[in-house]
Amino acid sequence: MNLPHEPDHIITFSIKKIHIQALIITVVSIVVGAVLMAFFHLESGFEISFWNFFLWLVLYTILIIFHEVFHLIGFIVWGNCNRSDLVYGINRELGIAYAGTKKVLKNSAMKKALLLPFWMTGMLPFIISIWLNSSVLMIVAAFLIGGAAGDFSMYNQLRKIKKDAFILDDINEPKLYVYNESPSV
Repeated sequence: MNLPHEPDHIITFSIKKIHIQALIITVVSIVVGAVLMAFFHLESGFEISFWNFFLWLVLYTILIIFHEVFHLIGFIVWGNCNRSDLVYGINRELGIAYAGTKKVLKNSAMKKALLLPFWMTGMLPFIISIWLNSSVLMIVAAFLIGGAAGDFSMYNQLRKIKKDAFILDDINEPKLYVYNESPSV
């Protein structure tokens, strides 16, 4: 990756650690969802069938795509990015879908763009699933909440950086480059 100049700080992430965190968050979300559904509806909405699995797979795939789209929307809205600044795809080596920007963003904009998908594809469907007593949607939402583990890790590290710092997302590796002053890109 071509950097404008040497960053003041580099934040790196362990994909293995993030995958473990994602699994834990997913399992906890499923348990919490099941308890909430039982509490509010006094009956189990769980049913194992081929069609429920198929529906889960379709919804999961769609929401993963939307997860990445919401990152891109966050980069446009809060980071003032153009369409040409955006990158997205699937990193088969790391086993992740990704959305990023080639543009340097203010820390505050990056943090907002990181959490937007969690709220829109994780928490909102999770709440709706509890209301509808839909175990399939709840489990999909739990997987998307767990899938935001990488976003949570980045957000957590960026909370330690000053708000007016500038962040460049490495589009090839799980790294963030931090600049105290605006780099000319």
